Amino acid sequence: MVENTSEKTPSHKRAMKKWATLKAENSWTMFKVIAEFVESYERLNKIGPCVSIFGSARTKPEDENYKLAIDVAAALVKEGYGIITGGGPGVMEAGNKGAFENDGVSVGLNIDLPFEQGFNAYIDKDKIFNYNYFFVRKVMFVKYAQAFVVLPGGFGTMDELFEVLTLIQTKKISPIPIILMGSSFWTGLKEWLEKVMLEKYGNISPKDLDLLPIVDDVQDAIDIINDFYAHGQLQPNVTF
Repeated sequence: MVENTSEKTPSHKRAMKKWATLKAENSWTMFKVIAEFVESYERLNKIGPCVSIFGSARTKPEDENYKLAIDVAAALVKEGYGIITGGGPGVMEAGNKGAFENDGVSVGLNIDLPFEQGFNAYIDKDKIFNYNYFFVRKVMFVKYAQAFVVLPGGFGTMDELFEVLTLIQTKKISPIPIILMGSSFWTGLKEWLEKVMLEKYGNISPKDLDLLPIVDDVQDAIDIINDFYAHGQLQPNVTF
């Protein structure tokens, strides 16, 4: 006779593992999260359309990608965009520097990490943000960005890139340009996405690869953004 498992009572359930401790203040975490969202929305709403630049905190000033980040940020502010970075060193510092030295809006969304401590010196003093929660910070990267320029980086850069790709693919935010800068770094990843993720396993659609143009030249990045908005309007990601 087959046992009717649908009639089991809670007393028949297997014993679960238990938390070692459950601090009372954990229930107040949501208020801290809400406070970070509210402050960020109120301040960033007043700044205007920006482009988020992602990349490694470990990139040194003598690295070619540091200079590339300066150059693309400078070109973007000349097109009328502000620049948003993670506020730390490396590519983030270079992006803020390119904006700051060309009289553009320079925003830093900082969070303390082992290799990313404090703010860089090129963020506008009234546009420094400090976050306790990664997920709040990532929302702000996306909410007010009209495009994403992604330079070579590590796990954090990949996390930010694939977060944005997922949001666009699932239509949780409006489609906006994502530009990968540095073909020597990105080409292998895109080939893997095509050969393995798409062709071998069928886990994405062919059109998903169109979301990831790879460029080496600053003007090519600017052209992609300008072409995208030639017949559209700049606005926050209202569906997010």
